[in-house]
Amino acid sequence: MNIVLLSGGSGKRLWPLSNDIRSKQFIKIFKTKNGYESMVQRVYRQIKMVDADATVTIATSKTQVSAIHNQLGEDVGISVEPCRRDTFPAIALAIAYLHDVQGIGLDESVVVCPVDPYVEDDYFEALKALGEQAAKGEANLVLMGIEPTYPSEKYGYIIPATVDQTSMVDTFKEKPNKETAKSYISQGALWNGGVFAYKLKYMLDKAHELIDFTDYSDLFAKYDTLTKISFAYAVVEKEPKIQVMRFAGKWKDLGTWNTLTEAMSEPVLGDAILNEACDNVNVVNELNVPIVCMGLHDVVVSASPEGILVSDKEQSSYIKPYVDKIDQQIMFAEKSWGSFRVLDVEDSSLTIKVMLNPGHRMNYHSHQRRDEIWNVISGEGVVTVDGMEQPVQPGDVITMQAGCRHMVTAVTELKMIEVQLGKEISVDDKQKYELEN
Repeated sequence: MNIVLLSGGSGKRLWPLSNDIRSKQFIKIFKTKNGYESMVQRVYRQIKMVDADATVTIATSKTQVSAIHNQLGEDVGISVEPCRRDTFPAIALAIAYLHDVQGIGLDESVVVCPVDPYVEDDYFEALKALGEQAAKGEANLVLMGIEPTYPSEKYGYIIPATVDQTSMVDTFKEKPNKETAKSYISQGALWNGGVFAYKLKYMLDKAHELIDFTDYSDLFAKYDTLTKISFAYAVVEKEPKIQVMRFAGKWKDLGTWNTLTEAMSEPVLGDAILNEACDNVNVVNELNVPIVCMGLHDVVVSASPEGILVSDKEQSSYIKPYVDKIDQQIMFAEKSWGSFRVLDVEDSSLTIKVMLNPGHRMNYHSHQRRDEIWNVISGEGVVTVDGMEQPVQPGDVITMQAGCRHMVTAVTELKMIEVQLGKEISVDDKQKYELEN
């Protein structure tokens, strides 16, 4: 099974846990036997349980690559969008990546789906069946149609030609108003959950038809010149040969706090106390301070280094325009080597807690406009400064002047306090180098 997971967007409706780097699919909120996992970890695990040999490729922006490697490791395929150009260009780039980089054959089927649905294992069995149906070649596209539970304005609607499990599609429409949605449902319409399958050749031909490019490298190079357009408008609404397979299993789009809290196995994640007068209250606390809630009803409370949200659950769906007004430095991010959290921000200094995973290292780099001080607080590692290596342990302090090339490699899990000093502290002030032998 070849699966492309679409991992886009910033997930601002789940602020303050999500931001431009840490999208909603990377929030570790689902309880497991060994702790908590994120949406992307959950979906990836479920795919591998159904098909251990599945080829999984994540189509995403470059800002998410580090978080993906942090949570899924280095083996997962990643098709990186140089900039955002909506779902059709992203899928075109991913299909070129599968063919030219991964070597997937033209006759093989590919299943595309979002990275963040809340589903059970039967959904992934349905994905497998969707790919098998596409391989038959009876239609150019095979959509998954989800049995609707209410007349939602958030989804497109698929009207099947028959009531069979697999049917040709009579009508496909994007996001109608509520009254039109009611009319569609009365005609037996299904939700379009953004899940579909096709033969690789069909989509590669469609990409060449709509975009002038030669191969993956050429498409990647000219990606910023492409027109922004959704896959639904560019392909689905113009394709006459479409089938739909019905799916009646559990399926939720966890795009808001209201829907996300419904999927939480416990009302509290983190340090929080609810008194007995609270009802339908959920708390997610990532701060090292306790939260006490008393007499609250139908409320979500979320606290992170990015900010604090206290909202009626229904009203939480309308948070995005308010978050758009906030211009704030990223306070927490997961990287391929570990994670960092900003502790203090001053005009001429920035204090960060850095955690590196065992065996991982930062890029060898320098800064032109700031000095840095590393104070090791736990674990063991090796610091490289201008080509000179030295082992480090708790209590060691390393000072790097501006222009100095440096990096650190973790032997065990390594935690440091990093202090940046300078008048112009910026994420853009970073020059990477190849490590000298």
